[in-house]
Amino acid sequence: MKNDEVLAIYLIETPYPVEKAAETMAGEQSTGTFISVPGETPQLKARHGARVVGIEPLDESESPSLPGVYIPRDMDKPVYRRAVVKLSFPLHNFGPSLPNLLSTVAGNLYELREFSGLRLLDLELPEAFAAKYPGPKFGIQGTRRLAGVFDRPLIGTIVKPSIGLPLEEYGPLVRGLAEAGLDFIKDDELCANPPYAPFEQRVNTVMNEIDKAADRTGKKLMYAFNITGDIDEMKRNHDTVLQAGGTCVMVCVNSIGFAAVSHLRGYTELPIHGHRTQWGAMTRSPLLGMSFTAYQKLCRLAGVDHLHTNGLNSKFAESNDSVVRSILDCLKPMFGGYGAMPVLSSAQWAGSAIPTYRETRTLDVIHLAGGGILAHPGGLAEGVRSMQLGWEAAVREIELAKYAETHSELQEAIRVFGDK
Repeated sequence: MKNDEVLAIYLIETPYPVEKAAETMAGEQSTGTFISVPGETPQLKARHGARVVGIEPLDESESPSLPGVYIPRDMDKPVYRRAVVKLSFPLHNFGPSLPNLLSTVAGNLYELREFSGLRLLDLELPEAFAAKYPGPKFGIQGTRRLAGVFDRPLIGTIVKPSIGLPLEEYGPLVRGLAEAGLDFIKDDELCANPPYAPFEQRVNTVMNEIDKAADRTGKKLMYAFNITGDIDEMKRNHDTVLQAGGTCVMVCVNSIGFAAVSHLRGYTELPIHGHRTQWGAMTRSPLLGMSFTAYQKLCRLAGVDHLHTNGLNSKFAESNDSVVRSILDCLKPMFGGYGAMPVLSSAQWAGSAIPTYRETRTLDVIHLAGGGILAHPGGLAEGVRSMQLGWEAAVREIELAKYAETHSELQEAIRVFGDK
């Protein structure tokens, strides 16, 4: 691709000729509207108009995937054609700006009445974006260095119950997990600054236990505090975590927006744990929204160091194939070779390690098990140990039940979680 253009790849469905529909997309998101207007000269269109640079016809359907498509009276029996379309947008229309990039490559496209389906599949971005947005400040290696974990996944959990846990119960929970050798804990995305566990008090309570455990064990657990909030509030929350000796902050990317993530990246002295809450609304329909391939590129540019991908065999609707692609997408080098650490979660337990490693062949993940650790019948320490053993079995390519013959923690994990 050229350094003066952005390429956007879409999956579309339309009852109109695919070529006409693609031109409608290009015009709507650059120089055109529903009718020619004064000033829309050939010279202006040549300089600022988006171009259709690729069309790959796919299959057809007799019924539309989405409502609202306009059918002209002279179209007797519409056939809904699908295709992959590639558009080129001149960079000088909007410059290296994540918010304005999104307005261009997504914008009003989803509302156009010519389409019964439209999905952003991928983006190819010029070097100007790398200069403006340097990407993760810590990334995988910086996270490993702070967590003191090398040559294996980071094993973690989420504070549960997600909402309602009294402040006085945080200390014992964190203490038990830290002393059990856990690598990572995150706030649930639902918990930010509730009156029953105010943010600053929660940070101090948690870090007090982490520091005391580190003095005893020599290992400092990484805790991702949810600092999601308004712009000034996030800065105060970040500084509170930093001053308390914390080593990670978390934000809900879609709640605050890419520009806010980039702003945080500019001053943060801690890794940014990116949660994708609301993601299902953006992607669950296969002919609407955007793919994770495109989304994670925007997140990495904005500066997240870790990014949620779901886990295999989770409680959510996403297929395992999609989860595997998401994990590998995060690890695929971008400008300068950086990746983001995939975060696996949702109904994960010790048995999740084997299919995860088999399908991805990577150890560069944060593997979170909420109930899979906290609800282990042997307690917190055995829950943590079961996850570690699950990954040992995965890497050594030993069947889980076989490895469990000599490890009671795995036996109990299989008994409780194996049929979930």
